[in-house]
Amino acid sequence: ALNDSCYQNDDSVLKSLVEIADSVPKYLRPHLEATLQLTLKLCADASLSNMQRQLALEVIVALSETAAAMLRRHTNIIAQAIPQMLAMMVDLEEDEDWANADELADDDFDSNAVAGESALDRMACGLGGKLVLPMIKEHIMQMLQNPDWKYRHAGLMALSAIGEGCHQQMEGILNEIVNFVLLFLQDPHPRVRYAACNAIGQMATDFAPGFQKKFHEKASRALLQTMEDQGSQRVQAHAAAALINFTEDCPKSLLIPYLDNLVKHLHSIMVIKLQELIQKGTKLVLEQVVTSIASVADTVEEKFVPYYDLFMPSLKHIVENAVQKELRLLRGKTIECISLIGLAVGKEKFMQDASDVMQLLLKTQTDFSDLEDDDPQISYMISAWARMCKILGKEFQQYLPVVMGPLMKTASIKPEVALLDTQDMENMSDDDGWEFVSIGDQQSFGIKTAGLEEKATACQMLVCYAKELKEGFVEYTEQVVKLMVPLLKFYFHDDILLTNSTSMPLLLECARVRGPEYLTQMWHFMCDALIKAIGTEPESDVLSEIMHSFAKCIEVMGDGCLNNEHFEELGGILKEKLEEHFKNQELRQVKRQDEDYDEQVEESLQDEDDSDVYILTKVSDILHSIFSSYKEKVLPWFERLLPLIVNLICPHRPWPDRQWGLCIFDDIVEHCSPASFKYAEYFLRPMLQSVCDNSPEVRQAAAYGVGVMAQFGGDGYRPFCPEALPLLVRVIQSPDAKAKENVNATENCISAIGKIMKFKPDCINVEEVLPHWLSWLPLHEDKEEAVHTFNYLCDLLESNNPVVLGPNNSNLPRILGIIADGEIHEAIKHEDPCTKRLANVVRQVQTSGGLWTECISQLNADQQAAIQELLNSA
Repeated sequence: ALNDSCYQNDDSVLKSLVEIADSVPKYLRPHLEATLQLTLKLCADASLSNMQRQLALEVIVALSETAAAMLRRHTNIIAQAIPQMLAMMVDLEEDEDWANADELADDDFDSNAVAGESALDRMACGLGGKLVLPMIKEHIMQMLQNPDWKYRHAGLMALSAIGEGCHQQMEGILNEIVNFVLLFLQDPHPRVRYAACNAIGQMATDFAPGFQKKFHEKASRALLQTMEDQGSQRVQAHAAAALINFTEDCPKSLLIPYLDNLVKHLHSIMVIKLQELIQKGTKLVLEQVVTSIASVADTVEEKFVPYYDLFMPSLKHIVENAVQKELRLLRGKTIECISLIGLAVGKEKFMQDASDVMQLLLKTQTDFSDLEDDDPQISYMISAWARMCKILGKEFQQYLPVVMGPLMKTASIKPEVALLDTQDMENMSDDDGWEFVSIGDQQSFGIKTAGLEEKATACQMLVCYAKELKEGFVEYTEQVVKLMVPLLKFYFHDDILLTNSTSMPLLLECARVRGPEYLTQMWHFMCDALIKAIGTEPESDVLSEIMHSFAKCIEVMGDGCLNNEHFEELGGILKEKLEEHFKNQELRQVKRQDEDYDEQVEESLQDEDDSDVYILTKVSDILHSIFSSYKEKVLPWFERLLPLIVNLICPHRPWPDRQWGLCIFDDIVEHCSPASFKYAEYFLRPMLQSVCDNSPEVRQAAAYGVGVMAQFGGDGYRPFCPEALPLLVRVIQSPDAKAKENVNATENCISAIGKIMKFKPDCINVEEVLPHWLSWLPLHEDKEEAVHTFNYLCDLLESNNPVVLGPNNSNLPRILGIIADGEIHEAIKHEDPCTKRLANVVRQVQTSGGLWTECISQLNADQQAAIQELLNSA
């Protein structure tokens, strides 16, 4: 039926097959080989229409995404499909005007070349590089040596397409690939040079920052040379675009040695292109060069200051004069460039132009109502205002009345949506900007995506204003909250959902200045919507952000912010999330028994597991915020979750479960003691056993728990402190205790021993333990625990503890060394009161004349400088 229908110009059977491959791929298993062979045959048949051939290919590509393990068993089919995709990518037309076209034509998504490239990208991601790269590598190498430019172009575009899916495998041969691709920047055909720029730009993104570290010198030099390729504007512009990709992910330290040469090249190209704009009206390359300059400034930050005056007059000139409709994109990109340079060089340097730039922006803003809805300047303007806010700080508040109107208008865009049957959808599919999701029974949900990116950007800028201006934004909090809260159900765009959830605690912080009543009203408006969103949001990335924001809101609002109905609903949702966590783990175990199970399946199962664990961390965040706000009052509510949390810390559970289960019990001990002791039968034994666990994350959670037992736990925990001591010491004294992966767990053990000595001194022999404890200091990785240990050290020194000081103060040089090392590692922030205490200890030693000289003489130059820095700061 499939074969016959295609040759009768009816593609309905093919479309049905694509739908089956998409939604119920296992249904095809009994006839898979025959189905794949037939679709391959149709795909290769040039007598069929492009659409039919692409649909035939789509069956195979869809299976690579929905049933990758099943398809991987049919390597012969994959080996035949790859040359088909590459053959489609060669299906290009000659175009004499291409090289110097000043407008970028949109990709023709119906073309075989675009369809083949997209299919290759998706198949590489679906099946993995281990299978795909060996099959495609030889084909690409042959194409790159073909005298026909179309084959060389397709080979380079194929390299760009497979980078993401074949990431791991290509990394090992990246040197060979990059050296080869760079040669094609000299190719006689402009479209091949363009494809080489594309491959370099894509690899700079896919393999960052390793690509930049290995190839910074070669790649930047080659791209700059290509940007001077006067034979083709399109190639020049694409070389600039590749340079943007390169600099965006380039570590600052790598770019600085080339900065002078890079900036001079960019400046000379900008001057030439400005002249061409005035003389010929061409602007394509200039648009990209302006963005390249912005990207360089963004990466090198304050190192751009010496070049500021070289660029700013020309950039201001473009904004002032590029007012024609066809220059809107150039003007928008230049506004972006100016604001990014301002942010890079800082307020002091930028202030000389800040007033002029603000007036230019204000003038554009005043004309905002005249701008068409699709004017590209709108999103650039919105982002530029937010950067100006970051540069000017509180001084920006005066501009809010001008900025907020258009910003709220853009953030309030309502997308067009429609529920359509399949026929209607096909009629509309050519219409600009509609995307469709099949919802079964021949129906699709459609949304017009125009304006959604602008809406997302506007929402992000509102968050930026709330964050930067805090109480200075209070006038607008109410209208922003009324806009944002309903958008928690805006499922059409993940970025909008993410931004809106992030905004909630920030808006509460802004509103705090209006007093508790206003703040509570605002919270009531948010709270129900946030809890419901936690219960219904299907995307784990978005869900985790909503949960995180909810926890932050509770921390802002504190005790009493949730009523009984809230607790009831939240308890049910958290119980559901924990039960789902266990169920998902069981389902993954079942998948490991599947006949199609292989290495790549295991990788995707690990990704699912990571995603699940991340949600578990957010459950922990919410419980932490509730325990820290409500204390022991909330324990009766918590008991419905208790069996599930106990299950997390069972010895047979994976280490992340045990880590986060222990973290939850740590919070109960820290915030709900002494009442927490009634749960000790569930967690105390597992916690002590976990101090020496194989997993450093579990050891850290257990050691922290022992510390808070000593600090907050009350008398019930007293007998367990001496039992914990030798376990903590064993971890600290293990040979690899200070290795990178172990150091945080080790430092928590050291801190826990300090807390036992400080808060439960009668449980252990403090005089015997103290010399050992001193020998383990200072802590510098875990900043919170470092503060605890230094505060306890100050207690001991201020009370002239003889064990710490040693006979005739002989330990003081060592003590000063510990303080100096803590300062070197920035273990304590200068604003922390502990810094003042440490400085006072040092000053006391300073007054002792000879002893001070002896102490200082035993410190190295870095330590001496650190002591001076400490004294200056406090």
